Amino acid sequence: MRVLKQTSRTFYIPITLLKPTLKKTVGSAYLCMRAVDEIEDHEQLESETKQYLLRSISKLLKEDPFDESAYSELLAPHQSFLPEVTTRLADWLDVCPDEIVLKVKESTSIMAAGMADWTEKNWIIKTKEDLDDYTYYVAGLVGVMLSDIWEWYDNTKTDYDLAIGYGRGLQAVNMLRNQEEDAERGVQFIPDGWTRADMFAYAKSNLNQAEAYIKDVRTRHILLFCKIPLALANKTLKALEDGQEKITRSEVESTVDEIINK
Repeated sequence: MRVLKQTSRTFYIPITLLKPTLKKTVGSAYLCMRAVDEIEDHEQLESETKQYLLRSISKLLKEDPFDESAYSELLAPHQSFLPEVTTRLADWLDVCPDEIVLKVKESTSIMAAGMADWTEKNWIIKTKEDLDDYTYYVAGLVGVMLSDIWEWYDNTKTDYDLAIGYGRGLQAVNMLRNQEEDAERGVQFIPDGWTRADMFAYAKSNLNQAEAYIKDVRTRHILLFCKIPLALANKTLKALEDGQEKITRSEVESTVDEIINK
């Protein structure tokens, strides 16, 4: 939970609201994906190094059991500046329950391979199809993995396509919020010919899929988990449209309180 709090502003609070077994499962699963995400985003690693690491990790995650020593050897040349969440991937897999860990490894493996491909392309997004593909790998897969976890936990069945839309919606909001910062490092996530308004429409369309996704959830603590990031994303989108950089800490707290106490 300490590492989770350090690495996630969006998911830490809802994860703390889950029942113990699910809290441990979702927390470890999220950290597995964050472990590879930190490699894709790392400012000190060269593109070729990122590609090699991500593809190698993708292969290691397909093995059972996970080869912790091979993973440590892979990261050794870069150990000094990689974050804890990345160096401890084996620990997050150990925490994850045996009955669901293969699903977590599968989704994380697909994510790592997809991130490697997009790193090779230098994240150049030309079309909506490109944007859909990129947001699938970096966020939609989180939704797929969570749907697998809900079904394993108490047979809560949710729609995979809507889960992917949920992930895409959250990612699109992040892209809008970080557009200037991304541009400064030479990355443009908006397709050719699109305006910022088009990107807002893309985010809203996918967040509407998230609204549909949660209608299948009946378990209260899972429902709270799903509602909080969605509500925060919608409020952030409104704030961005109004010219603000983000929502305030007090707005985050009041939004969470409102959902919990409803």
